[in-house]
Amino acid sequence: MGEDERALLSADVPEWEVIERNGIPRLRRSYRFSGFGDALEFAYAVGRAADEQDHHPRIVLQWGKVTVDWHTHAIGGLHRNDYVMAAKCDDLYTAR
Repeated sequence: MGEDERALLSADVPEWEVIERNGIPRLRRSYRFSGFGDALEFAYAVGRAADEQDHHPRIVLQWGKVTVDWHTHAIGGLHRNDYVMAAKCDDLYTAR
């Protein structure tokens, strides 16, 4: 994925940042919650959505916070589907 396509897709998920971890670009966003239970429910919802697509993120669950990283293992970087899944996470967060 080139920088132009990445910039275009990033506009659809403005709360997400592109970070590099071990030289691999990833999408990352942290979501805030009022407690552990709400954060846990959201992490489960993201996990279920990911499993339906057979596309699994890194999910870090903390008290009042869930951080999600998306990238495509098979290509060692970002794919359009990572942005689709980031948008689905945002939808899940908004719908709660």
